Amino acid sequence: MSKNKGKVAVVTGATGGIGFAVAERLGKDGYTVILNGIDDKAGAEKLKQLTDEGITAEYYGFDVTSDEAVTANIKKIGDKYGRIDVLVNNAGGLGGRSRFEEMTTDFYRFVMALNLDSVFFASRAAIPYLKNGEHPSIINYTSNAGWTAGGPGAGIYGTSKAGVHAITRALAKDLAEYGIRVNAVSPGTIDTPFHAQIKATKPEVFASWANNIMLGRLGQPEDVAGVISFLASKDASFITAETIQIGGGQALGI
Repeated sequence: MSKNKGKVAVVTGATGGIGFAVAERLGKDGYTVILNGIDDKAGAEKLKQLTDEGITAEYYGFDVTSDEAVTANIKKIGDKYGRIDVLVNNAGGLGGRSRFEEMTTDFYRFVMALNLDSVFFASRAAIPYLKNGEHPSIINYTSNAGWTAGGPGAGIYGTSKAGVHAITRALAKDLAEYGIRVNAVSPGTIDTPFHAQIKATKPEVFASWANNIMLGRLGQPEDVAGVISFLASKDASFITAETIQIGGGQALGI
């Protein structure tokens, strides 16, 4: 823990599921953790949970799809600490489903903003402070959908995640001269509250998902958090422009 004392990690969308597990892991690794979310009540609860564990943390409530809000809040964080060592662009989501013929422009723009614009906004704002960090890195989230183009009605989600895959490599090229590494993770099916409805109403369907995973189980948020902890560390100092699948072999199918 002491090796990361004084370092700052910003995790967007960190008030639940994978995002909170990542924030908790980085906090246990010794980072000062900045949680982001849009549900201030959940943010306060998660912040208390971390501080009760002895983790130094703060919560900043802002919408990652807003250029102005992201820029202003990342600046506040960077100016306060004088540095950002790790930016985890965790915020994102399916946003809903729509076939292209019926898709509204507003829906298209929302999904792209949630998954791709948010990465651009946060990364751009954090770069001046990452330059002051130690072994600084940006870690993004893509998805199998970025390669497969998504399931029924999720084509624009797949498109947005393909964009994350590309911007990860583009940022890595652009920032290498500053020693800032940029990588992505691609989680498979992770057992989070995102799946709570189908888990409760169709438990047999939920359980069957593990049959499509080589390792025979669903992922846990901690599985993702462990990989991000590694990518943020000095041990990963020669890794950049990579995407790591975290899906128990799910991407290959069985």
